[in-house]
Amino acid sequence: MERAVQPQRHPRGAAHSRRVDRGDPGRHLPGRVDRSAGVRRGRPRIGHPARLGTGRRVGVRRQRVRSRCAPPVDAARRRAPPSRRGTHVRPEPVSAPPPRPQLALRVPPCAPVGDIAAFVREVEDLGFDRVYVPDSQLLWRDPFLTLHTAAQATERLVLGTAVSNLVTRHPSVVAGLVRTLGETAPGRIHLGVGVGNSSVEPVGLAPSRQAELRSGIAQVRGLLAGEDVAFGDRVARQRDPHPGIPVYLAASGPRNLQLAGEIADGTIVLSGISDALLERSVALVREGEERAGRPYGSSDVVVSAFAAVTDDVERDARTLKPVLAAMAQHGGRAALETVGIRAQVPAHVPEIYPDLVHAEDWPAAVERCSEWISDADALRYAREFCLFGSAAEVAAGIARAAARGASTVYLQHVGSYDLPRRLADDVATSVAPLLTKEPVL
Repeated sequence: MERAVQPQRHPRGAAHSRRVDRGDPGRHLPGRVDRSAGVRRGRPRIGHPARLGTGRRVGVRRQRVRSRCAPPVDAARRRAPPSRRGTHVRPEPVSAPPPRPQLALRVPPCAPVGDIAAFVREVEDLGFDRVYVPDSQLLWRDPFLTLHTAAQATERLVLGTAVSNLVTRHPSVVAGLVRTLGETAPGRIHLGVGVGNSSVEPVGLAPSRQAELRSGIAQVRGLLAGEDVAFGDRVARQRDPHPGIPVYLAASGPRNLQLAGEIADGTIVLSGISDALLERSVALVREGEERAGRPYGSSDVVVSAFAAVTDDVERDARTLKPVLAAMAQHGGRAALETVGIRAQVPAHVPEIYPDLVHAEDWPAAVERCSEWISDADALRYAREFCLFGSAAEVAAGIARAAARGASTVYLQHVGSYDLPRRLADDVATSVAPLLTKEPVL
């Protein structure tokens, strides 16, 4: 198995012996920036080689930097030539490799918002492009308040929900929240919405149907644009609107993938990194674009995948059993069968709270799911649907996703109630440097 060469670390000197309390005592990653002194310590950022002896003067404000992982989302979108704009034209094949995908990290708001903001600032300093926060009111802190605090602590990162919903949060409430975030961090906010499983089901509500997603997204967009929007027999508009905030739709099934292509600025593909499924998902998004008369590539594609840099995939794949079982519970059995995984999982497992993928006792959930998921199935799932493996293997998987149409790879660690410190560290130090080389497609 090929192993990545670790980038050389900075020599540790006096600057490394001092900690600056920025609201996250004792939990600073080595790659933090001391913003009060403008000195970088430890590892280089993603896509940025180490530059020794280049500390800035005390009191000089940190310059804004753009990660070199990938171009901004707008630049990465493929547009039809001006003479053909408005038609759905697939770009001609080119021999050059695809653009480097952006890297996003899932950060569950599982700690006080000040601690989350401090960690998100560390993630920015490591060079990630985006941070997405999930929304489930019984599990975590409020994502919009968390993002507001994180926006004030960062300068470059794109921040968004992945995902919120339009059931527990009325579209007019969502529009008001993202308008405020847009004013706090202009040009850096994404609104991600989905059907709302983990938010709505525990309180006895039903996930959004496709028609409700379509109308709810239209209402949010209309309010943000300052338009008159109908709510039943009433018409309302938002004071001080804030147009232009991208709306992303999370989807895994064919109908919602096509809907995302029709109406969304971006699609968060939930089916994992599997080559065949990702190609199919992207094709369905493009079909939706064509059906709506949108230019090819109008919907930015983000692919979500559980990830771990490990030298023992067989051992660590076992931790994925609850994730695999939850996929089988929620309509993913056909997708799993494409790689030979046949899982029969009960619709509800009452001894695991609150559900399999958000289990509070993860080891117990792994053991419970072993009744339906074998170690061999978990290993196959890790290899086919996830980014589990050496740094070189993870980098190759990211490159393959870019070649199949993803502009961003959204990395998730296994767990809901801790921060992905190890994943962020491993990606920044061992995976990202490999993304500057020719991709393995």
